[in-house]
Amino acid sequence: MDGVAPRLVLIVAGIAAAAQLSAQPAAPSFDVASVKPSPPPPGDTYRANLGSTVHGEVRLSNTTLSECLRFAYGISNDSQVSGPDWIKNKDVRFEIDAKAPPDTPREQLLMMLQSLLVERFRLETHHEQKELAYLALVPGKQGSKLRESSEAPAASGNMSIPGRIISNRMMMSMLTTLLSRFLRQPVVDLTGLAGWYQVRLEWTPDNVVSPPLVNGEPMQYVDKPIFAAIQDQLGLKLESRKGPVEVLAVDHAERVPIGN
Repeated sequence: MDGVAPRLVLIVAGIAAAAQLSAQPAAPSFDVASVKPSPPPPGDTYRANLGSTVHGEVRLSNTTLSECLRFAYGISNDSQVSGPDWIKNKDVRFEIDAKAPPDTPREQLLMMLQSLLVERFRLETHHEQKELAYLALVPGKQGSKLRESSEAPAASGNMSIPGRIISNRMMMSMLTTLLSRFLRQPVVDLTGLAGWYQVRLEWTPDNVVSPPLVNGEPMQYVDKPIFAAIQDQLGLKLESRKGPVEVLAVDHAERVPIGN
């Protein structure tokens, strides 16, 4: 009998532990989600939606897996993602359309997207430190000139093209992502600015042969380099730095997403 009691205690403890695990809430997930390869764009056209969250809906289009990970984890540039070469190859792109209740917070939507990428690409990752040269986006001497935004994101009037970034509602993580694309350098947000802001940044881009059309007319550029424009118009500045930066390393990912 003395040997039975300890065994009973162990059995009861095991049942209690199993019940406790089953009672834990499941990780949040989308009500419905589609992850599919993107068809090749016609001609030389390349347009991508690097990530949007509107009324509980998450969309990305014509994005590499690296760009999907950058949006999900708030990473501004490709240098902070490492892994197989194909995850950054523009010939291997994906469409993601996922829906949750309209009042789902953006932070929760991004956590759902992280889980979705793990599930559909059988993703295995780890974080590591890597020595990188980068541009730090920091407040200027007089402080930020950005105004906080409480408006809903507007589709019309907003744009992000070489020479112009305009948005009525943008986070600093998205601004550094766009700056990193246009400058072709890692840009890291060190502004300390949380939340959403109105952004209007105009500059003279390098190596533009023919300006894009805006309302049917060639775009007129502001005669100002981007570094000066960021300081004058946003009250921020870019500083060249080098040091350890956290990198998301992809250990394994399936090239074809599963489970649609």
